[in-house]
Amino acid sequence: MSTQPVVAAVDGSEDSLRALEWALDAARRREAPLRIAHVRQYAPWAQPEAPAVADPDEDPVLHQVRAHLAKQDALPAVEYVALEGAPGALLPEMGATAGLLVLGSRGRGGFASLLLGSNSLAAARDAECPVVVVPRPGPDDDGAPVRPGWPVVAGMNADSPDEATLGFAFAEAALRGGRLRIVVAYPWPLQTWMLPGELPPPHIDQDAVEHETRILADGFLAPHRGRHPGVTAEVVVLPGDAAGHLVEASRDAELVIVGRHRRRLLAPARMMGSVTQAVLLHAESPVAVVPPSPAEGS
Repeated sequence: MSTQPVVAAVDGSEDSLRALEWALDAARRREAPLRIAHVRQYAPWAQPEAPAVADPDEDPVLHQVRAHLAKQDALPAVEYVALEGAPGALLPEMGATAGLLVLGSRGRGGFASLLLGSNSLAAARDAECPVVVVPRPGPDDDGAPVRPGWPVVAGMNADSPDEATLGFAFAEAALRGGRLRIVVAYPWPLQTWMLPGELPPPHIDQDAVEHETRILADGFLAPHRGRHPGVTAEVVVLPGDAAGHLVEASRDAELVIVGRHRRRLLAPARMMGSVTQAVLLHAESPVAVVPPSPAEGS
């Protein structure tokens, strides 16, 4: 049993109710409590100096959620939290005491045409725990936020693998049937630049590059396979655009897992890499963004 709760952020929108269903399933799998949070947005000119804690029994959004959950069986322990302030700041802060933070891709605010809301983006970028963003259903989707029996997909950089992301991927696959697909992309075609008078580089065999990439990936995955013998980890090595391959894989995935960008000495602020942001924008399955471990992020 996990003592850290799964936190579901709700705002009364259909997107947040889909995220709530995903969070409820995750809490059951982890045998963890479920914390349901609603942050009422203040107008920018009326922001309080500190976030205000409201009465959850008086919150109309949480009242709607209670009615929604009354139809569910075998609920985990449920806690309701109502806050007043800036959701983009308060929701990531809730990740400090959570095992998982779950949001819908869009809320009530902003423009309907946007693919990813600002609060979801802020949480995925800033929270200290893994953040799952549940997308809106596509035209061919059955509408269910949970896709049981489908594989978990994780992206991996063979040159610089993120141990926190791999550990989360194996643990999540173990909770979801043991099927894990690791997508490893390598740059191809290779770009070469020559100065006048330089000799062209020797021919590089693509099969050799793919083979070396697979060997590197298998080496990094070996400890995780040892810790999770019940997980079948398939390695898929592909040339070209990592984001495109992960978005394609999301069509038949239960969950896609990507790492958040590590902090750099000259760029100490938290960032999301271009691959992670593209996957968040375009994946058809829920996406988990995993922060680096403290040693990796320092």
